Amino acid sequence: MKLGEHSKVACRSGLAGLKSQSDDLLSRPLVIGLLLALVTLFIYWPARHFDFLGYDDPGYFSENAHVLAGPSGNNVLWAFTTGDAANWHPLTWLSLMLDAEVFGNNPQGPHLVNLLFHAANAVLVFLLFRQLTALVWRSALVAALFALHPLHVESVAWIAERKDLLCAFFWLPTLMAYARYVALAKVRSAKSKNFYVLALFLFALALMSKPMAVTLPFLLLLLDWWPLNRISNFKSPLSNSENWHIWLAAGKPLLLEKIPFFALSAAASLVTFVVQQKGDAVASLATFPLSARIENAFVSYARYLGKTLCPVSLANPYPHPGYWPFAFVVLSVLLFALLCGLAVGAARKYPFVFTGWFWFAGMLVPVIGLVQVGNQAMADRYSYLPVIGLFVILVWGLARLAASWNIPKAPATGVVVLILLMGAVKTREQLSYWQNDGTLFGHALAVTENNYVASINLGSWLSKNGQVQAALDHYYAALKMSPADPVALYDVGNAFARLGNLDEAVADYRRALQLAPDRPNLLNNLGCVLMEEKQLPEAITNFEAVLKIKPDFADAENNLATALFKLGRYEESARHFYVALKLAPDNAQICSNLGDALARLGKLEAAAECYQQALQMEPDDRSFAAKLKALQARMAK
Repeated sequence: MKLGEHSKVACRSGLAGLKSQSDDLLSRPLVIGLLLALVTLFIYWPARHFDFLGYDDPGYFSENAHVLAGPSGNNVLWAFTTGDAANWHPLTWLSLMLDAEVFGNNPQGPHLVNLLFHAANAVLVFLLFRQLTALVWRSALVAALFALHPLHVESVAWIAERKDLLCAFFWLPTLMAYARYVALAKVRSAKSKNFYVLALFLFALALMSKPMAVTLPFLLLLLDWWPLNRISNFKSPLSNSENWHIWLAAGKPLLLEKIPFFALSAAASLVTFVVQQKGDAVASLATFPLSARIENAFVSYARYLGKTLCPVSLANPYPHPGYWPFAFVVLSVLLFALLCGLAVGAARKYPFVFTGWFWFAGMLVPVIGLVQVGNQAMADRYSYLPVIGLFVILVWGLARLAASWNIPKAPATGVVVLILLMGAVKTREQLSYWQNDGTLFGHALAVTENNYVASINLGSWLSKNGQVQAALDHYYAALKMSPADPVALYDVGNAFARLGNLDEAVADYRRALQLAPDRPNLLNNLGCVLMEEKQLPEAITNFEAVLKIKPDFADAENNLATALFKLGRYEESARHFYVALKLAPDNAQICSNLGDALARLGKLEAAAECYQQALQMEPDDRSFAAKLKALQARMAK
């Protein structure tokens, strides 16, 4: 039976209806947000099985007694008052404490939480730009680029960088609350004040997660220009004096409106400066002169831009060369000036270029190296939020280009999908380097030169995994780059201690102490080697020196108690074992050591309880079972 014309028309109409319904479904924010989250989690899913890194993870999580003890009252107070890690970010500490409370001291939990935060942030980017522009697919593409760009692997796969993710988690809703405030203020709604207060509150939370958020008030001014269009009479600030007066008249109330935000930024900047100064995190001008910092700032802008557009040779860390080649600096300065000029020139016709470029350039100012914290030239993690500005330029620019050239929807969509697939593949590849210290720093050495930090950290990983001689090669390579470095000497000492060459270990520890006399780990390890060589009084002196510097160092307390035990000073030994166990309540060995001291003091029942607790923590440890059996036999006599 032949299909009639009426049926054909009805069929085509039905198919068109189905296609329209499908497009409507896909354009719904809930569906897009869910897809963004699922794709992000899929791409980053392998990270949940990654190890702790020796680079900052111990200080932030795996060896931090306050974090591992969970969010108790004292630890919450510590989070808000400490300057550990040379930063003031109490919410980051609290977040990690919650991880420890839920998952214990293993990397899988924190890694999973990082993935969830990044997926949530991708959805927030989408919701933000949809709210700001009402353009669904452009907003979704910006969010997809954010979710899948390889530059963001460092922030997601590194437990110590929880602060990036948590900061963004509050920073993005801050912009959303501000946009809602602006919309309600235009219609003179009384509810606008509530959203203004909410924006301030969320901004404070972002600052307490990572102080890099201090640039937000300037970004709010950029959003006032585009896409919020709060200065409608602006034509060109360079055309004549009249336009300058229009700009100033329109901008004054907007500036006054931002004063509370600037106040929060100023307070966070002051606290951060004080904390970093106390923590000796800020490099001196003798180490990095101002001229070298300015050069590196311009070069870093060029490198961040290059790695955003072509993410190759990504590494952690990027070593600071001191001074860059003159031609490289000149080209970087010219490029930066040219792009700033183009952004200003495009402000009227292409306002998204102006906002996007200065979003990127402005957000990087606190971490561009003018105040040099650490010895890296730049870092992928610093780009986590700034590159959103470049993504906006790319997406809106391509949309304008496609419209002006009448490019059909199908090939344009194909190009977009190809870009996202390439990003996803590259992100998976970059993610694979973050499995452990060996893969991370081995890759860093492969794609960078004179990377002292990578040599040291790869050596430490090799040493821990039994490849001590290979570790020494990397330590000596680090010493060639920095001959008078206490960290490298300390690691060389550790390697010789593992090889059983205690005299050489002591010599390297002592040389390191001459350069850095107040390093707790260095003093502690020297004490351990001296204890092995039966130089107990000197070992005790070292452990006591450690505890003066770092009173909550559980290993040092345990080592001091052990040295006292070996001298027969059992009462003192037991007291220090008690303190050590309080600092590390899940440490079965310390619990067993306390049982040894109590047994020597004749407190047999208390000693038996310690052995039983140690066995409960580590049921397969035969030494604990043997001690308990021997003690029970003694008690039975």
